[in-house]
Amino acid sequence: MAEFTLPKNSKISSKGKVHHAPEGASRVKKFKIYRYDPDAGENPRYDTYMVDLDDCGPMILDALIKIKSEQDSTLTFRRSCREGICGSCSMNLDGKNGLACTTAIEDIKGTIRITPLPHMEVIKDLVPDFTHFYAQYASIQPWLKTVTPPPSGKERLQSPKQREQLDGLYECILCACCSSSCPSYWWNSDRFLGPAILLQAYRWLADSRDEMTGERLDELEDPFRLYRCHTIMNCANVCPKGLNPAKAIAETKKMMVERAI
Repeated sequence: MAEFTLPKNSKISSKGKVHHAPEGASRVKKFKIYRYDPDAGENPRYDTYMVDLDDCGPMILDALIKIKSEQDSTLTFRRSCREGICGSCSMNLDGKNGLACTTAIEDIKGTIRITPLPHMEVIKDLVPDFTHFYAQYASIQPWLKTVTPPPSGKERLQSPKQREQLDGLYECILCACCSSSCPSYWWNSDRFLGPAILLQAYRWLADSRDEMTGERLDELEDPFRLYRCHTIMNCANVCPKGLNPAKAIAETKKMMVERAI
């Protein structure tokens, strides 16, 4: 079970608040949610919320929205599309990273414990700081890089087989569920790019239209940026889109070897 990173010099407070469901609710679910407000100067705590499932949507995000709307307006979390496309509502749900909008309440038995993504600094409550994660994404230059001019009046074309090489790569929504579940990223996130960014890096290495393969491989040729992956497969186990970052990392390593031969 993955754990989140506590703010420095702090510990979980035992003084959590309890918010009860309306009187007469017959089907109640308990949510234990991590709360932390750096501006308040208090230690983090868990607050407990009792939610009437007969008056709530089926997904965990529905419960969070209901809690914020009806029980505690101070609860803070990210959300946007509600369809598993934007990756905004990524968080740790009962010990496993996932998207709150695509995780059904009924899939988790008993009390549902919700915390921010593991081993990332917390801005407030369930909102992690993605500044470093996005900086790493920018570092791989995630756009098509070419030397030759495009065909006159045409797009840069691919064959169906070449296009298939991007399947399982372009679908990444940068939710960081995989990177924040990776022990190597926990220990070396200052230098190791992590599963999500390395999958994105391979997406451009695998693109037949990109003409900077050598330059991209040179940027990854480092003892830490690529090679801290030990293929324990946490990344593939938690990916809400069913992708396999470990495979992409292995293919990148293979390209490194083939280039050296």
